[in-house]
Amino acid sequence: MAGVTLIDEGDDPYRWLEELDGADAAGWVRERNAATVAALTGDDAFDAWQAEIRQVLDADDRIPYPGWRGDGFYYGFWRDAAHPRGLWRRTTLAEYRRPEPAWDVLLDLDALAAAEDENWVWGGVAVLKPGHRRCLVSLSRGGTDAVVVREYDLDTRVFVADGFTLDEAKSDVTWIDADRIYVGTDLGPGSLTTSGYPRVIRRWRRGTPLAEAEIVYEGQVDDVSAYASHDPTPGFVRDFVGRSLDFYRTRSFLLTPDGGQVPIPVPDDARWDVHREWLLIRPRTPWEVAGVTHPAGALLVARFDDFLAGDRDLTVLFEPDERTALSYHVWTRHHLILATLVDVRRRLEVLTPDGPEPLDGPESPGGPGPGDDAGSSGGVRWRREPLAGVSADDDTWIVDTDPDLGDDYLIASTGYLRPATLRLGRIGGAVEILKQEPTFFDATGLTVRQFFATSADGTRVPYSVVGDPTASAGPTLLTGYGGFEISLTPHYDGVLGRAWLARGGSYVVANIRGGGEYGPQWHRAALRGNRPRAYEDFAAVAADLVARGITTPQRLGIEGGSNGGLLMGAMLTRYPTLVGAVVANVPLLDMRRYHQLLAGASWMAEYGDPDDPADWAYLRDYSPYHNVRPGVTYPPVLFVTSTRDDRVHPGHARKMAALLRAQGHDVAYYENVEGGHGAASNNAQRAFLSALTWRFLWQRLGGR
Repeated sequence: MAGVTLIDEGDDPYRWLEELDGADAAGWVRERNAATVAALTGDDAFDAWQAEIRQVLDADDRIPYPGWRGDGFYYGFWRDAAHPRGLWRRTTLAEYRRPEPAWDVLLDLDALAAAEDENWVWGGVAVLKPGHRRCLVSLSRGGTDAVVVREYDLDTRVFVADGFTLDEAKSDVTWIDADRIYVGTDLGPGSLTTSGYPRVIRRWRRGTPLAEAEIVYEGQVDDVSAYASHDPTPGFVRDFVGRSLDFYRTRSFLLTPDGGQVPIPVPDDARWDVHREWLLIRPRTPWEVAGVTHPAGALLVARFDDFLAGDRDLTVLFEPDERTALSYHVWTRHHLILATLVDVRRRLEVLTPDGPEPLDGPESPGGPGPGDDAGSSGGVRWRREPLAGVSADDDTWIVDTDPDLGDDYLIASTGYLRPATLRLGRIGGAVEILKQEPTFFDATGLTVRQFFATSADGTRVPYSVVGDPTASAGPTLLTGYGGFEISLTPHYDGVLGRAWLARGGSYVVANIRGGGEYGPQWHRAALRGNRPRAYEDFAAVAADLVARGITTPQRLGIEGGSNGGLLMGAMLTRYPTLVGAVVANVPLLDMRRYHQLLAGASWMAEYGDPDDPADWAYLRDYSPYHNVRPGVTYPPVLFVTSTRDDRVHPGHARKMAALLRAQGHDVAYYENVEGGHGAASNNAQRAFLSALTWRFLWQRLGGR
């Protein structure tokens, strides 16, 4: 690096591009958008590509995935060509079983947006239990994380006059009862954390000013956020408050009727939840309790009241090994469903608290086989058995359960080449097919193969290759994420199939460190100063694809978004000769200022603190924006972002594109005016951006 001038924190010539709506920055965006559109669109081939993708996104025979809300109805949000903003609707099970169910439309966002002249995007809903007559609807302007909250009446189908309403903010709202909610929102100075999330939680009573509502909990300004929750389960009504110290550590309390706060005595970095009498604990790091050290990624259970009273009778329901990790768990009324990953292949089983423990029965901590006991807690034996409806050949996941009402579960199975099948099951009962996804592309002759690449430090990194196994040295797209303990698992993607696989391309998913494929240890291996391990893993997969003859560096494209966009930036600057084209969506790229832009401060537990010299030393070593070097040849790159992304600032992509262009590199840039962190707020925008991406990759990688 001697004699080379690089951008550092004090000499950023493109800082002006961080001005979100500044005149100069907006003019630059318009110019770059126009150039990209002119280069990649405007002919019959692009139009046909875009139309094919739109057909998939708007297909009427897609599965309308439902959710339960405790009242027996199947709820769902649906977009199609006639309803681009979408419908929130519900139906009965009897109707849902029909090929074309009769849906009861609860809220039409297209009609609402037209009536109010607002660019509303669905932000979710919280329904009051019991009764299910009122709900709190979140509406986003253009797809941002910040939302407007309004109370809605499900009987009259109108917003409640003088009901609970919140202005646009990254709010946290929870029903307590018909006349009270917990609220964390922007009420001016001191109400938010440095990350832009609620710091103060209030109990707001209907008909009273929000500013005068009782404060029930306050976090610290440097926390990520504060929260409150209410569990209305009859016989187990509880209220919790807490603070997220960072992205992985939370300090929580049980609220007592007199306003007291009883600490939940679990490690700050442990995930936990309560279901009726049971407390589940999932530590992220080894935890010693009552003389026993439980490994990171284990799942433990105890009786909630006994645990708070000091009893440490913990039962191990799951213990990881080097190939197996717990993906997630969900409750039904009487059972617990565990989803595990074994070399990134999902398995599902059901655990049941099965009556009193035999007085002389041995405990069985650690992975017993099907039908065996999972252990005992509080005098109760837990029984383990396979979950019905699980396909051994596909990735299977729980769509929803309804622990308020019973032991039914919605389960879906899919694969890279297999459209999804949605089933309805009941633990201990039958499983029936409810819906099947249509086939969007011809998969004849295509296969899915799993390989392992060897990373720089000898770690075996799994990856999956989808495509024609007889093809060699063809156009190949490699994707990955590698952060925040997020796992990449198989799923059917009709757009990918039509736009890439059906045209002869291969698709590769790399399960690199930083993700959760092998549990917390896999994540921690690429945390903070170890982040380059994720990039080494990805580079090892790229090299392995070439060594196997699947592709060549010139025909290998890579794509990732958000933290995956940071991965793309690191690959671009650290391994420019390994790939032939790069696509970075809503990327994080300037690691010197990320914590000062929008929600960036909330990710310092993942990346580090740039204001700490020790942290900046390693961040500086891989920050893509700070490692663009004059005289180096970089592969062509496409940046896609959104002006309305209020999570990862579009300034990251803007500045990186400007810097690379100034050095004469092949850079395409497109910034959607709306869309939030997803970069698109409707299917028309998604189809355009998707076609733009595939066209860029196909041109740069020499596809036919």
